[in-house]
Amino acid sequence: MKIKELHTHFLKSTGICTDTRNITEGCLFFALKGDNFNGNKFAQEALNKGAYKVIIDEIAYHKNSSETILCANSLRMLQKLASFHREYLNLPIIALTGSNGKTTTKELINSVLSQKFNTAATKGNLNNHIGVPLTLLSMNSDTEMGIVEMGANHFKEIEKLCELAQPNYGYITNFGKAHLEGFGSLQGVIKAKTELYKYLKENDKTVFVNANDPNQVLYSKSLSKVSFGNEDQDYPIQLLDATNTLLLRFKNMEIKTNLIGIYNFHNLAAAISIGDYFGVSKEKIKDAIESYIPTNNRSQLIEKGSNKIILDAYNANPSSMMAALENFNQTEGNSKILFLGDMFELGPEAEKEHQAIVNYLEENSMGTSYLIGSNFFKTSTKSKHILKFETFEDLKEQLKNESIKEKTILIKASRGMALERILNLI
Repeated sequence: MKIKELHTHFLKSTGICTDTRNITEGCLFFALKGDNFNGNKFAQEALNKGAYKVIIDEIAYHKNSSETILCANSLRMLQKLASFHREYLNLPIIALTGSNGKTTTKELINSVLSQKFNTAATKGNLNNHIGVPLTLLSMNSDTEMGIVEMGANHFKEIEKLCELAQPNYGYITNFGKAHLEGFGSLQGVIKAKTELYKYLKENDKTVFVNANDPNQVLYSKSLSKVSFGNEDQDYPIQLLDATNTLLLRFKNMEIKTNLIGIYNFHNLAAAISIGDYFGVSKEKIKDAIESYIPTNNRSQLIEKGSNKIILDAYNANPSSMMAALENFNQTEGNSKILFLGDMFELGPEAEKEHQAIVNYLEENSMGTSYLIGSNFFKTSTKSKHILKFETFEDLKEQLKNESIKEKTILIKASRGMALERILNLI
């Protein structure tokens, strides 16, 4: 089937579905494959549940009916449909990538731009070769602005996602030690993330640049850009206070946020400057930022009993972990404890990077540190205030004998550690 014909069917449908557990009446079901599943096996179930048509790539499941569309590769067809739909809508799209802060920045930008425009943005962190097409296909003729988050753990992934989304604008949050298993080094991270810069340059598009980040400034030199940061930039934004939640000044107006950590200042500054660039009034920018409350284990402030908790357990890498520790070191509170879990996808660098965190904890006493996971368990320390646990169950046993009250607590780890479970133990 030609992609134009499939797009016609898409416009008649109620949307895209790739999981029969979430079928909606009249949807297009794409039978995708993974290491442990084959969506083709669920094609008939999708139809039985109300799918308008199913797109499959194995002839054994082809029913020779108008309801079943056979193609060479269902994922590739989904991507082609998304790209065609993006060209069909011809709306401005902002692409975001970076090592840390992508999702928070995306949500902040969406919060600000939605004050003026009908926006569509990546849901959660659906930012890969499947999530980006689904994001594009969630946009419709009413959408005025698209915001697409792009993640990657190997080279050429951002390049591919740019080809799909064809962004008009781009922003890289930062370059940090993330996914070193795939990128090899920080320089590898820079090479991968700047695939977005390369696309924007080759297509005469615009990049937003944090002027306080030397790497952003360096690698965006030859691009058409809009800068924010200090007083000399297009959009000067000042950090007034970071003792608790961040307080900013923009255009002689104070903005009190619900976000903690100096590392979030740049995420906020990006959203504010992008909003102003697209004509959102400063009053509405203030409303959007001040009403944004972090969720999903990202820099959440939680009070439980007499404890004050910073829950930042959505993800972690050496750069974001160190930023969280430096912020926690400056946070008010005389009685602190830390729960830190393993950082994943570091490859050969895992041992060194986990030891670096332990070394920092030894040099900067912030109270008792509970380190959880096989990587942290292998580290070396002589500190009596650093306790190591190979598994979460080992930590659980330890906490049965402890009463944690009137503490300021940081919880930080990679997503696979699921350290939010600690909330049930303290």
